[in-house]
Amino acid sequence: MNWPEGIAARPLTLDDVEEFAEMFAAKEKVDQEGENFGAEDFAESFRRPGVNLAQDSIALWAGGRMIGYGIAHAQQTVVDVDRVRVEGAVHPEWRRRGLGTQLMQWLITRAGGLHAQTHPEAPGYVTVGAAGTNAGATALLQGLGFKPERYFFEMRRPLDQPIPEVAVPDDLQLTSYDAAHDEELRLAHYEAFSDHWGWTPPTPELWRSRSIGSRAFRGDQSYYVLDGATVASYVNCFEWVASTEATGVRELYIGQVGTRRAYRGRGLARAALAKVLTEAAQAGYQRASLGVDADNPTGALGLYENLGFTTHQKFVSYQLPLA
Repeated sequence: MNWPEGIAARPLTLDDVEEFAEMFAAKEKVDQEGENFGAEDFAESFRRPGVNLAQDSIALWAGGRMIGYGIAHAQQTVVDVDRVRVEGAVHPEWRRRGLGTQLMQWLITRAGGLHAQTHPEAPGYVTVGAAGTNAGATALLQGLGFKPERYFFEMRRPLDQPIPEVAVPDDLQLTSYDAAHDEELRLAHYEAFSDHWGWTPPTPELWRSRSIGSRAFRGDQSYYVLDGATVASYVNCFEWVASTEATGVRELYIGQVGTRRAYRGRGLARAALAKVLTEAAQAGYQRASLGVDADNPTGALGLYENLGFTTHQKFVSYQLPLA
C-alpha cells in the first residue's frame, strides 16, 4: 500500500494505547457513537486471545500523532460462514483525503489472508459496523461494494423513572454474580445464543476475556436466575469509567442477556433485568444501556421496550464477500 507523503504506517503495539485512546476520543467527539474508552480498556482489548497486532493491525502516523488505524479479527470457530470482522477509523482532522478508503482496502486484503489461513473451507466475508448517522462511513463502505446485512439498536433507559418489580417462580432463585457459577454461566450463554444470527462459540478463554474477566465487568450489578446449580437466565453488566468522565453520566451497560431454551417464556430475563435496573439506580447509576439485534429471534427488542428502553442509535453491519 502506497500511503501519501508524510504518513508512516506500521502495526499497532501495546505501547501505542495512549495515542490510540487520544485519537479514538477525537473520533468519538465528532461521530457521537457512544464509544468512550480509556487507554487501559484498549490495552485489555489488544491483549485478548486471538488478537495479533503484529500481523492484523495497522496504524497511520503523521508528525508523531496517530491519525488512523485498522484491525482485522479472525473468527476462532465457524458455524456456517467465516466472517472476518474489521474495524478502523481516521482522525477527523485527516478525513476526506482518501485515507479511509486506503485503510479499508488494506483491511479487505488482510481479511482475505486471514480467511485463507483459518477457515478456507467455509464461505468468507468481511464484516464491518457503522453507525446509521455516519454518512461518511456509509458512503465509503457502499463505494467499496459492501452491502447492509444486519441492523442493531443501541438502547437507553434513564434510571430515575419507575422500575417494575418482577418476581421469579418460587422454585427458582434470583441472585447476584458468584464466581462459583462461572462455567455454568458460560454454558448457559453458549446455549442461549446458539440460535442467534452470526453466533460462533468463542473459546473459553475468549469468552472470559469479553465477560466476567473484563476489567469493566461489574459482578455486583449482574444478576442470574438459578434452578439449583443451573443458570437458567442471566444478565451481565459492565461499566467504563472513561465513559462517565467523557459524558458526565454514570451508565451501566447491559452487555449480555440470555435464557436457556428450556426456561424461555417464563419471564426470567425480565425479572433479572428489573432487578439489575433497581440495584443500579440504588448504586448511583444514572442510565442503563444495551445493544440488540433488530431481528433478535427471542423477542428481546420488545422485552427491552417494555422495560422502558428506547432506541438511541442504529448501527448497521455491512458485508463484502471474499473472493
